[in-house]
Amino acid sequence: MPTTLPKREIQLMNNGNALLSSVLAKQFSHYGLYQLRVQAERALLISGFDELLCLNELGFEPFEYQLRAAEMLLRRFRGRGMFCDEVGLGKTIEAGLVIKEYMVRKAVQRVLVLTPAPLVEQWREELAYKFGLPNFTSSADADFRYAGTTAWQKFPFVIASLATARRADHRPALAEVPFDLIVVDEAHHLKNRNSASWKLVNDLQRRYIVLLTATPVENNLDELYNLITLIKPGQLSTPKEFRKQFVLKGDPRLPNNRGQLRDLLGDVMVRNTRSRVNLKLPPRQANTIKLALSPAERQFYDQVSAFVRDCMAESLHLANSETAESPSPEPALRQVDRFALLALQREIGSSAATVETTLINLADRPSMAGARRRRLLQLAQQALEIDEWAKADALEKLLVTLLRDPNEKVLIFTQFRRTLARLTARLQNLEISFVTYHGELDMPSKNQAIRQFEQHARVLLSTEAAGEGRNLQFCRTMINFDIPWNPMRIEQRVGRIHRVGQTREVRIFNLSAEGTVEDYLLDILDQKLNMFELVIGEMDMILGQLSDERDFEDLLFDIWVKGNTNENLQSEFLQFGETLAQARQQHQKAQAYDDALFGEDFVAE
Repeated sequence: MPTTLPKREIQLMNNGNALLSSVLAKQFSHYGLYQLRVQAERALLISGFDELLCLNELGFEPFEYQLRAAEMLLRRFRGRGMFCDEVGLGKTIEAGLVIKEYMVRKAVQRVLVLTPAPLVEQWREELAYKFGLPNFTSSADADFRYAGTTAWQKFPFVIASLATARRADHRPALAEVPFDLIVVDEAHHLKNRNSASWKLVNDLQRRYIVLLTATPVENNLDELYNLITLIKPGQLSTPKEFRKQFVLKGDPRLPNNRGQLRDLLGDVMVRNTRSRVNLKLPPRQANTIKLALSPAERQFYDQVSAFVRDCMAESLHLANSETAESPSPEPALRQVDRFALLALQREIGSSAATVETTLINLADRPSMAGARRRRLLQLAQQALEIDEWAKADALEKLLVTLLRDPNEKVLIFTQFRRTLARLTARLQNLEISFVTYHGELDMPSKNQAIRQFEQHARVLLSTEAAGEGRNLQFCRTMINFDIPWNPMRIEQRVGRIHRVGQTREVRIFNLSAEGTVEDYLLDILDQKLNMFELVIGEMDMILGQLSDERDFEDLLFDIWVKGNTNENLQSEFLQFGETLAQARQQHQKAQAYDDALFGEDFVAE
């Protein structure tokens, strides 16, 4: 930032002094009117977007290259462009600057952010904490869901998952809303103009549109054409003319007339590279601590897993049956609540006691009558009788070792509030200074918890809420008490401490009970993807290469419920790991392709 005031600031100060004199002379009825007048004077002094008005209202200091990128999109691209920075350089920050600047200038009244589902809450946290924009509604909020398709019109500032927005019942309602600004994160999901996602965004009304993707081209130049058409229709002419003029005949991946194409792309694209911005982070080390469940825990885990598998098998059998010859003596499990069973299997990976409430709730469902209900209630009673907790014992030993260093702080993640409550009691017995953080805390309480952790507490015990938007780089050590089934959520956790501002080597510890879903998952993520060595942000790019569009959790769950033996599970997970390895190779090829195609031609200057 400049150390001397520009002429415009000096003029503004002079005008401000005159205005303050007017206040003192009672020319304004109250100080609020004076402040409005100062804002108006400042807006008059700054023509166009030569200077950003929002900088004094940010909760952080952006990098210079991020400021240049935002200024370029606002000034040169007139609010319609694409941030294509390499992974990990902060495209979200650049888009946030655009949103904030337009809102400060009162230039937009309706904003829609579309993003993959796992990133919805992270976007909201980023906009709230870093940009002072807490007024965004999430598509996951109860109020939004209650409003149904009218929510898009009801709420002026929305962050929604792309999957929710493109649903058949939502698309017509969305198309009726006149948005001022639309931001689409991970926009490579729009590369196919025949896809539901591309058609959705193409149908939306918008004055301004910003796309974010690290790989605007993955397979061929038609993908680039499709993205640019969403931003600025006609910029690259018609599809036929584009191919004729800019695609090398016989190879849809290679460009023709590079100079002319570069000029046209320069009107809509910014692409910063790691080599140009010289952004370096300290190394990161991951360790998986494998532990054995106690005999009672092992038996309980296997029994719950067997129940889940039996329910899913019966559901599949009934779905494949065209007719039922005779009525079942028990109510048929015709519509298994797949989500509840998936949640049950995830919870059992944390602790036996964590699933007790879920087991009882499941037993109360009409589809769980008779023998199934008795089986669930027996499992719930069994959960209460298990005293052992191998994972918590391993956590205690690890904490004692880590906290021997008086300067060390530790961030512990769990997915479940019941687990958090039980771990709270364990940490109190250890007499370790700690604070808790979870989604049900209000904003002041969350802020206070982070301050306490930074200033004096040794441990932050948190649910996923701290994995979204919070900057915790004053801490370098993280423990995953239980492992999310979605790798993007693991990546989000890591990103809280391994980020710009971190000066020490980052250490990650994963607690993994042998023979559990999480155990198999960590093996393939570590061995096939080298996940903990990836740049933050790469995971979504890799998963986007999977041909199966189901959620990662669903893919994992299906493998688990179909595996009745250890040999079968190992085989299925090995095959899944190979699929992920191929997806990473495809992503690396796409990265290399984009590097060769664009180089540093579109760096923000």
